Amino acid sequence: MEPASALVHLDSSFINFRDFDFTKGAHGYRWIDTKRFRLPADLPDDRDVLAALIAHPQFRDTYDGAGVQDWPRHGRWWLDRITPGTYRPVDDAAASDVIRTWAEQYGAVPEPLRSRLRREIHAPIRTATGRYLLGRLPEDAVHDYGPVHVDYHELVLIDRTAAALTLLVAADD
Repeated sequence: MEPASALVHLDSSFINFRDFDFTKGAHGYRWIDTKRFRLPADLPDDRDVLAALIAHPQFRDTYDGAGVQDWPRHGRWWLDRITPGTYRPVDDAAASDVIRTWAEQYGAVPEPLRSRLRREIHAPIRTATGRYLLGRLPEDAVHDYGPVHVDYHELVLIDRTAAALTLLVAADD
């Protein structure tokens, strides 16, 4: 099976912190983009799943408003600098902590946003059978306009029970 055809993009969602009332803090121009994929049963291990994700056209998104393009970039990074080995496995507590620490860095998160994060972000983190955090990449891996994202976090959630993969990108710009 070709890696690019192994995953089927199901849907995407976007949580914009500007849509919530931060009365005692700042939204900090933060957002979380989520892409969900159907996971075929015949991918033997998580590294193959990560390779299929990296090969998928939906992975070519710089999250700068241009959408998915046919270019060699992903997030802040040159696409060819991202491999399955650049992701490190994390447990559910560490994955949730990455999101929670990032979301709360400027103060309290409004309850409506906190509720949405519990439902759409933390629940899938808990139920995933595998969780991977994009590790630190070298400075020369940042593409020409990658620095637009000030604080960038990427998690891949593999849920073999639900035959699903979720790509979470949380960033500031």
